[in-house]
Amino acid sequence: MTLPDNCLSDIFLAQLVWQKAHSFVLMIYRLTEAFPKHEAFGLTSQFRRAAVSIPANIAEGFRRRGSSDKARFFNIAQASAEECRYYLILVRDLEYADTKEANLLIQEVSKMLDAYSINILNSDS
Repeated sequence: MTLPDNCLSDIFLAQLVWQKAHSFVLMIYRLTEAFPKHEAFGLTSQFRRAAVSIPANIAEGFRRRGSSDKARFFNIAQASAEECRYYLILVRDLEYADTKEANLLIQEVSKMLDAYSINILNSDS
């Protein structure tokens, strides 16, 4: 993803964790395209919603002023990431798709969210 030079430090798009989370969303949309049609309003919809929630909450939290408010949105993103981890287990067990690459990416996003949250909460100390 190429960002305009004038926004690199100003907007959530410049955050590596948001970029990785957005890549995860794109991966999940591609992955779920191959799911059985009967999953359209079930697993496909739920999985996509949870995946989109991760970068959406990062973006929303980015502009929050207080540390505790920022951390709350990162925590919501973390919870959505965990929900996605479960869906990846389910997809694997149902043999709908290979989830190795998605598992690696969501693990990376989760670690980054943990680090961001800890950093934000410790910045008040």
